[in-house]
Amino acid sequence: MSHVLIVGGGFAGVWSAASAAKLRRECGATDADLSITVVNAGDDLVIRPRLYESDPHTMRVPLDQVLGPIGVQRLTATVTSIDTVAKTATAVSRDGRSSDISYDRLVLASGSQVVQPKVPGAAHMFDVDTLAGAARLDSHLHRLPERTTSAGRYTVVVVGAGFTGLEIATELTRRLREIADNRATVRVVLVEREGEVGPELGEGPRPAIISALSDLSIETRLNVSVESVNTDGVTLSDGAKIAAATVIWTAGMAASPLTKFIPAERDWIGRLSVDKFLRVTGTSDVYAAGDTSAASATEGRTVMQSCQHAMPLGKFAGHNVAADLLGEPLVPFAADEYRTCLALGPAGAVVTSGWDRTVLMAGAAGHHLKTTINTEWIYPPVNDREALFAMAGPNGSLPEYTPPASLSVS
Repeated sequence: MSHVLIVGGGFAGVWSAASAAKLRRECGATDADLSITVVNAGDDLVIRPRLYESDPHTMRVPLDQVLGPIGVQRLTATVTSIDTVAKTATAVSRDGRSSDISYDRLVLASGSQVVQPKVPGAAHMFDVDTLAGAARLDSHLHRLPERTTSAGRYTVVVVGAGFTGLEIATELTRRLREIADNRATVRVVLVEREGEVGPELGEGPRPAIISALSDLSIETRLNVSVESVNTDGVTLSDGAKIAAATVIWTAGMAASPLTKFIPAERDWIGRLSVDKFLRVTGTSDVYAAGDTSAASATEGRTVMQSCQHAMPLGKFAGHNVAADLLGEPLVPFAADEYRTCLALGPAGAVVTSGWDRTVLMAGAAGHHLKTTINTEWIYPPVNDREALFAMAGPNGSLPEYTPPASLSVS
């Protein structure tokens, strides 16, 4: 028997498992020939791209309803180390017991995490990086009406005007007004150390972003960073103080710290160097998928840490890791056309195409596409093996998008 171990139950991990199981069936192999195990700390696939929304506790899919029907084993545990020489991963279960899991091939799909701020009072900040973090923020926001009236009770400072910062800031204008129930003035302040909002998003979508921020009365503080935080608000690097009951940190992501156990080159955010088949360079028994993989998207471009790239990376890695053990040809990774779809709360969304981020649609039309992506496309089929297998593998894809006739996409 050969054993595929997949570390991580996010988008890359789930689609790695589905694609490996699909090829196993296509080859006429059985569980006894090729066993597949996903080890994940939680019981659910967390729909992480939606954690900026309200009710984050609903943004999850039970892993057993996805993996069970396709014959993939699931282990609830946290991987703490990997030994590529012994081909084992050490995992700690919920009851605190530690065990070593052997593998013939490993897919490291353990994702990424927000870079923790190193400023005084950082413990007072919130984030939407994990389900637990988003739920903590949601609970805090709903308790704001119980607080003593103060200048900053319904003020939120969002640190970082990148993709996540923009989505949470624009969405909060609506969430805060619903919570405040018109009892107080709502204020959202976006802090960015660079001189532009969305610095990594480029010039293409910036006019739409700036227009949305203006329409939603979101304040921006550019060319500044956070010096300190306390229960009453923040102090910025220019000396300004903002009274705020809520401070949210979104500035920067890094690959899972498990990448440090793989003897290979890593990029500046910790992602592993891989070949065209997603095998880790110099470590042929390990594949990397999702936010741990510094795979090439196109010449001169590396994949982004995003759901958009995590899903196909998982599909190719899962197929190839099974093909490697079953004696089938490996398939070179090929990224889909790069697009971004940035939610802008009540102002809609802006959709771009290509690495130069040419704007395709904005406003209500962009919002419809973003909603379709968030509520339909990124959810794997549950309790439906054939539907899951139809989407799995290197040739699996999302449906074509057709906007309603009532929406203009110009």
